[in-house]
Amino acid sequence: MMRATSRQTCQLWLILLSFGAAMAPLGCVSDAAYADESGVSYWLPGRFSSLAAAPAVPGWSMAEVYYHTSISAFGATAAAREIRVGGIPRTVNVSLDLHLNAQADLLLLNPTYTFATPLLGGQFAIGVTGLFGRSSADLNGTLMAGIGPFGATRSGSIGDSITSVGDLYPQATLKWNTGVHNFMTYVTGDIPVGAYDPNRLANLGIGHGAIDGGGGYTYFNPQAGHEFSAVVGLTYNFKNNYTQYQNGIDFHFDWGASQFLSKQVFVGLVGYAYQQITDDAGQHPILGGFRSRVLGVGPQVGFLFPVRDMQGYVNLKGYGEFAAANRPAGWNTWLTFSISPTAPTSTITPTRPIVTK
Repeated sequence: MMRATSRQTCQLWLILLSFGAAMAPLGCVSDAAYADESGVSYWLPGRFSSLAAAPAVPGWSMAEVYYHTSISAFGATAAAREIRVGGIPRTVNVSLDLHLNAQADLLLLNPTYTFATPLLGGQFAIGVTGLFGRSSADLNGTLMAGIGPFGATRSGSIGDSITSVGDLYPQATLKWNTGVHNFMTYVTGDIPVGAYDPNRLANLGIGHGAIDGGGGYTYFNPQAGHEFSAVVGLTYNFKNNYTQYQNGIDFHFDWGASQFLSKQVFVGLVGYAYQQITDDAGQHPILGGFRSRVLGVGPQVGFLFPVRDMQGYVNLKGYGEFAAANRPAGWNTWLTFSISPTAPTSTITPTRPIVTK
């Protein structure tokens, strides 16, 4: 169990809450990474985790994330990628004897500003996430290309890679704190300005806009060192005007649990569940409704440290995926470095007198 004076506990509380706000907005999508059309969704599972709903120290914060994923898919999920790349008409049958492999290495930057003036009794923050990186993919098996209403087939493989910038992801959050209980509502979305070509196998944008909203809860007891967070949300996807395809509505649930071993170090678990709840529109008939699903779980570790007059934070978390449907699956890791304002000690009042000799 973690032990500290009341003043130290209050300082730790404010510092740790600031990292919850700095980490929560992080997220991205990559055509190598994840699905509705071609198995690619706007929402990246794992976007929220520990301390997601916790308020922050007011002011500017910056988070940088290195994200790596390695995934694969078979059957209809791989065929969906071939249908898009090959421009295969709906009247042409498609072989499901395909295997897709994909990787992505991305760098995300997330500046966030947290306002000191309350809004509706809560703490309001806005931010935006941009990304740069490399995405690669290869498709093996019985390949087909559309030629008018007809198609030509061959056995072999095709590969593609891209190094560029991705879409922009603005986000606004509103958070409330009551003792160890923290509540949050958020809205975010996709501005499709990243590198995207419907004829490519690998992209860094998704080719369409999206809006996502939801709410979350964080339990955090700094004296005992216990923490648990959960966030749920829904994504509405706009039509991809390049392909006339529209993803269905997506439901997602992200969670994190941690135990602080000291004032600086914690360990724990993270996980997510993702389920598409309505059918896609404009897809090839062989794909059916093409509703996506995936579950993921893995470990995490975090470390707090001072950076001059600011507070630094490093977190490493990883997910192994399972129970996937109509979407690539594999594993992914997130390495986060965040810097945010230090809690102002002059405004902290101990909950009980500190006795010293």
